[in-house]
Amino acid sequence: MPTRKKTGMFAAAFLTCICSFVVICVVLATPHWVSSKVRFSGTNSSVMVSLTYGLFSGTCEQLVDAGLLVPEKIFQVAANLSNTKAKSTITAIIVILVLGLLVSLLSSGFTCTNAVSNPYQTFLGPIGVYTWNSLCGIFILIAMILFPVNIEGNGLSIELARGCFSALQKHVKSEHTYGYSYWIMLLVIFLNAASIIIIYFYDHARYSKKKEQERPIENAPKDVILF
Repeated sequence: MPTRKKTGMFAAAFLTCICSFVVICVVLATPHWVSSKVRFSGTNSSVMVSLTYGLFSGTCEQLVDAGLLVPEKIFQVAANLSNTKAKSTITAIIVILVLGLLVSLLSSGFTCTNAVSNPYQTFLGPIGVYTWNSLCGIFILIAMILFPVNIEGNGLSIELARGCFSALQKHVKSEHTYGYSYWIMLLVIFLNAASIIIIYFYDHARYSKKKEQERPIENAPKDVILF
């Protein structure tokens, strides 16, 4: 059976891994990754389209300078995209986040196993926890980089605006504000880092104790008599 200290530290790491798993689920499920205001020039007036969307769905509304407001409507991201690059990047982000979800689940399993038992295989111990949490953090970081690249480089918001309202003409400018669904991915990275730090402190303390027990006999007190 594991010591009380090991159980406590791996249980704490397990909680951070579970929290990471839940946050990634929220990231995937919520449509508040970004809010964009995209302006187009028309024949006699300009048109502004406001969008708020995530990886799967969003809402859009159109406001004409003359004061005409087109009611808000819901759209599906994949259905509104004709740009292959933008669509492929969105798909890649979803796949990466799903991989992060699976890796986070694996890390939860590893920490839970170590909290209640002493695995014989080395990889099932701290090394496995380091590996899975590092991979999860890397996946999340890649997703955080790809999404703004898709907006700025592939014109994601512009494509979605044209998908919502087909009569739009020349694009003038765009403004983007990233929402909580995007920024809470930073929390996932912090949670993964916290798991690694917790297990590192446990592993370092265990290693120090082991080295202490293996001190050479020359370091023993001189008044110790060996028979």
